[in-house]
Amino acid sequence: MEELIYCQEQIPKEQWRYGFRSSAATGCGWIATYNALRIMGKEADPEQLVSFYERMLPVIHGNLGTTILAPAFYFRRKGYRVQWTACTEKFDKLAKESDVCILFYRWRRKWKIGGHFVALHHTREGFLGYNTYRNSTGPDRYGESISGFLKEKNYFAPVLISICHSKEDTQ
Repeated sequence: MEELIYCQEQIPKEQWRYGFRSSAATGCGWIATYNALRIMGKEADPEQLVSFYERMLPVIHGNLGTTILAPAFYFRRKGYRVQWTACTEKFDKLAKESDVCILFYRWRRKWKIGGHFVALHHTREGFLGYNTYRNSTGPDRYGESISGFLKEKNYFAPVLISICHSKEDTQ
């Protein structure tokens, strides 16, 4: 895999604007899609992804980021097999059966609440996530359980989007 985005805050503020704000501030949705495509060995064009997601009416013009199921709509439109669930008991099994996933979760720090998208996939070493933290410099280890990772970090209200190659890709 080449050219993954590990830390969206390293994107220059004027590059790939997303709605009214910078991708560094609210671009995690399109970045998770970009990383998911790269994990699957596909080409990914940041400008094209930003344009697609802006047409999906990002929440308050990008001030709150991307709507939760927008990545599912993107991959379905591109011919991929997509499933999604908010049932954390199903996350690990579904993710292991997927080529790549996009995980959305909410976080809370004192009075501040936010949401974040990450791309992830299962490897022999466990689950790896991309663009997980503000200081990520490479893949982040989630361990053997996505739901365990979420519980450990006190992340809540998660949704997992499972993505598998289209039939044309596998023939």
